[in-house]
Amino acid sequence: MIQSDTFQTLQRIKREKGTGFVLLLDPEKLTPETIKPTVTQAIEGGVDVFFVGGSLLHGENFDQMIQQIKAAAGHHPVIIFPGSLQQISSHADALLFLSLISGRNPDHLIGSQVIAAPIIRQMKLEAISCGYMLIESGKITSAEFISNSKPIPRDKPGIALAHVLAAEYLGLKSVYLEAGSGALQSVPEEMIQLISRSTDIMLFTGGGIRTAEEAAAKAKAGADFVVVGNFFEAKENLAQIKAFSEAIHQSA
Repeated sequence: MIQSDTFQTLQRIKREKGTGFVLLLDPEKLTPETIKPTVTQAIEGGVDVFFVGGSLLHGENFDQMIQQIKAAAGHHPVIIFPGSLQQISSHADALLFLSLISGRNPDHLIGSQVIAAPIIRQMKLEAISCGYMLIESGKITSAEFISNSKPIPRDKPGIALAHVLAAEYLGLKSVYLEAGSGALQSVPEEMIQLISRSTDIMLFTGGGIRTAEEAAAKAKAGADFVVVGNFFEAKENLAQIKAFSEAIHQSA
């Protein structure tokens, strides 16, 4: 049995801070020269965890990039948030083992997972089971287009809750409510609150979060981890990381 050290670290962050702050790094937006300063600034600003991944991956240096991010991150968890089967590396602390439970595309429910599982096992990489849920965000996102699946309507929190309950009963460790990179609208607080109050599963939420106030609202609604990525890809926005961190940690 592969140890779940990283998941236990996530649980500790949740206990100590109420809500954790995750920075999502897109490999397509990083270079070897920008990795260390970006990660260092994020840690100094209060980021708790790093997710690494994206819907598209054109380069062949994913493994090397994970190694560089981990070297810069130190004891902060570096978790792969895979957009494809090419995004697996033994240098990460763990991988979110995603199943797109909001859709009905069998490839993303179980097909890709069957192909990836032996690779992950061979690498002895910790896999954190996660029900991945696309939430309507006002436009077609990369995740929606690539996965060829419809998102859950944003005004139907009961439908979202039913999916999360199914994930919990199936034994998944976490769920991820995803509005999508660059979404026009983030996941509604009403949906987060209903799920948080009705289940015990670890809850990640991200997509379309552009202000510290909006991040704080997700934490206050009950998200265990707030994930922000696209907003901080603009270099001038990195200076706001500390404000996001304080807002998230103080609102939980």
